[in-house]
Amino acid sequence: MSNKITYRDAGVDVDLAEKAINSLSGRIRATFRPEVIGKMGGFAALFRPDWGSCSDPVLVSATDGVGTKLKLAFMTGIHDTVGIDLVAMNVNDLIVMGAEPLFFLDYFATGKLEPHILEAVVSGIASGCEQAGCSLIGGETAEMPDFYSPGEYDLAGFCVGMVDKPKLIDGSSIEAGDVIIGMASSGLHSNGFSLVRKLVFGSGAYSIESIPADFDKPLGQELLTPTRIYVKPILSLIKTVKVRGLAHITGGGFTGNIPRILPPHSSVRIISGSWPTPGIFSFLQHLGSLEDSDMFETFNMGIGMIAIVKSSDAANAVSVLERNGVSGRIIGEVVSSDVQKERVLFVK
Repeated sequence: MSNKITYRDAGVDVDLAEKAINSLSGRIRATFRPEVIGKMGGFAALFRPDWGSCSDPVLVSATDGVGTKLKLAFMTGIHDTVGIDLVAMNVNDLIVMGAEPLFFLDYFATGKLEPHILEAVVSGIASGCEQAGCSLIGGETAEMPDFYSPGEYDLAGFCVGMVDKPKLIDGSSIEAGDVIIGMASSGLHSNGFSLVRKLVFGSGAYSIESIPADFDKPLGQELLTPTRIYVKPILSLIKTVKVRGLAHITGGGFTGNIPRILPPHSSVRIISGSWPTPGIFSFLQHLGSLEDSDMFETFNMGIGMIAIVKSSDAANAVSVLERNGVSGRIIGEVVSSDVQKERVLFVK
């Protein structure tokens, strides 16, 4: 007679995952917009957009993860902030098109489910959705024994938004003489962490509990500062002034992201030192003896998003952002250029 083996014996406890999600049902429902229909727990989520709000509605989608910043969550045991990061990396990509995020779905995968970790992560995702004004309407929790190292998990997010086609922001109207408005980041956000971990922990000189000079918290907490979500300030901005282009400064830094929205034969001049740079960046640069060019090609350097507007709208744009809780300042301008290789120029 063969021994009976259940799915739970194989390492997958479906009931445990369901109980953990059910315990968060109130937190998740708090993110629901009026357009959400149906009940939680179905095979698919339902969302009925207000098509009448647009003359020519266009759906915009994005998907992203948190990357190796998750390693810091594993090291510190702090799991709620990476959920905010997950939402931020998606909705910040959507908003550069002028699209309002409508709904969000997450994917959480781990080798052995720890309910308190799942609850912390999903709670963070819900917080991010509230900041972005979008609904957390579905997701997947996958328990896969032997697939991940003990205590580790992976995250992915998916977001859908909508924009009226006449209001789509694609950079095509950018002209020489336009002004670049930089929006302050909250720190590293969620890019470059493979390099960050190597610089900070590779030599063994620092641990997650270390508090370097001029820091007011342990490195683990500093590095886990969640990504700023720019959705609501930018929605206010585009209702007030004509925004010609937006760029989310993520992987690739200034040099990898700003050119993505520039028309042909144009470049930008960035005024070095025209904004305060958080101390974490100089700390990392010193650790790795990195050139300025390396830093600007990898990190946001204190500017998580840029907007390009006419020079006559610049002061108003900065004022709108400030009223909505984001520090904004003029950091450069658009210039004509026949040189396509160096599209981001830094000047003193």
